[in-house]
Amino acid sequence: MTKQEDNKAVVVRWFTHFWGERCDLSVVDEIAAPDMLLKYSLHEPRRGRDDIKAFMADFRAAFPDLNFWATADLIAEGDYVVGQWEGGGTHTGPAFGDFLVGSLPAATGRTMRFTGTTVLKVVDGRIVEEIGLDDGVAALTQLGLIKTA
Repeated sequence: MTKQEDNKAVVVRWFTHFWGERCDLSVVDEIAAPDMLLKYSLHEPRRGRDDIKAFMADFRAAFPDLNFWATADLIAEGDYVVGQWEGGGTHTGPAFGDFLVGSLPAATGRTMRFTGTTVLKVVDGRIVEEIGLDDGVAALTQLGLIKTA
């Protein structure tokens, strides 16, 4: 396989086991670089395996049905892999305060569904950064953290 195919395989595994319907946090130790950067517009940037695992554990506790899936083929060039996705979930768990614009009290029952594009950098089979641009306005509006005019 080419480097790009190898990198795509790493990203598919990440998307499936970290962001997918059933999260297996052991994948973080297996394919994330020790100081990996995870950055999306909805949340504070996260750095390092422990910080990333804590973020996802809290996110999934608050949104137990959280799930993201690909909406287009991955594109790879050099160390970079780009993916488009859609996802969301329903807030039925504990209070969640990780959004940059505010917090949710426990179990609001509000559902978010939104899209995004993510660029991942893979070096020697490890993800060193994941930087995404998501439709945070849609998600935050659906959750009631941004009011419409």
